Amino acid sequence: MPRTIWKGAISFGLVSIPVALYPAEQREKELSFTMLDQRNMSPVGYKRYNKATGEEVPWDQIVKGYEYDKDQYVVLGEEEFRRANVKATQTVEIIDFVKADEIPFIYYDQPYYLEPVQRTGEKGYALLRETLTRTGRAGVAQVVLRNRQHLALLAPLGDMLVLNLLRYPYELRDLKEFKVPGKDLAALRITKKEIEMAERLVEDMAARWEPEKYRDEYRDDLLRIVQEKVEAGKTLELLEPTKEEAPRGAQVIDFMTLLKRSIEEKEREKEKERPPAARARTRKKSSTQTRKRSTRRRA
Repeated sequence: MPRTIWKGAISFGLVSIPVALYPAEQREKELSFTMLDQRNMSPVGYKRYNKATGEEVPWDQIVKGYEYDKDQYVVLGEEEFRRANVKATQTVEIIDFVKADEIPFIYYDQPYYLEPVQRTGEKGYALLRETLTRTGRAGVAQVVLRNRQHLALLAPLGDMLVLNLLRYPYELRDLKEFKVPGKDLAALRITKKEIEMAERLVEDMAARWEPEKYRDEYRDDLLRIVQEKVEAGKTLELLEPTKEEAPRGAQVIDFMTLLKRSIEEKEREKEKERPPAARARTRKKSSTQTRKRSTRRRA
């Protein structure tokens, strides 16, 4: 069971549901690498030090300060952070109920699981979950975590309520800062045929969302290299860097040819997945059609 990050209540209207907040991410499954001193392979540590004296500072001597003027600080303790707004630090306060698909994906930041606290929160928890599920809506809320107020979205996921932290608009760069092609496809020389071929390729690659079938291949490959080095007794050897290819000059890309090849490749993959009897029927039908076209041409 993961460690509880926060305990408080979901609040909307006069309803209050006691809950506990847990991280949804599996951090312990990430690959973790330790920095080493290459001269003797000893771990490299981090030091918290006083910038005036150069001396190391123990954790119990560290406090948080806000710089209100150059090198002038106001010191705040945990109790002052809490007292700044007691209600905000203890509640997930729902402000609005919206359609979840109205929120662009770029606003999503960090997911957390919510669990009712003991039996006292179970009825309200289930009531809110079912109401959100039946109405197809999610709650836009505010919550204070780690001394900062976050915008968040409260939504059902199966039997669970999930709180997904959102980014505020000011945290995102303005799209106008970037130069991207507009919607005038004719000016970009994109033909109707190219669009049709691209749409066909997308449809050929369409699938149901099944997250279990996707793998972190880079992580798997790194683990394979680690295992190979352990088995070969080359644990302290570094691989020489390979020469990178020089970037090629500008090339004219034939999108129609690439799209056609991609579609043909997807069709071959689908054909391999079909039962042998079905493949035989397709080949027979194709052969019959070819003979008919040949007969018509001779006639």
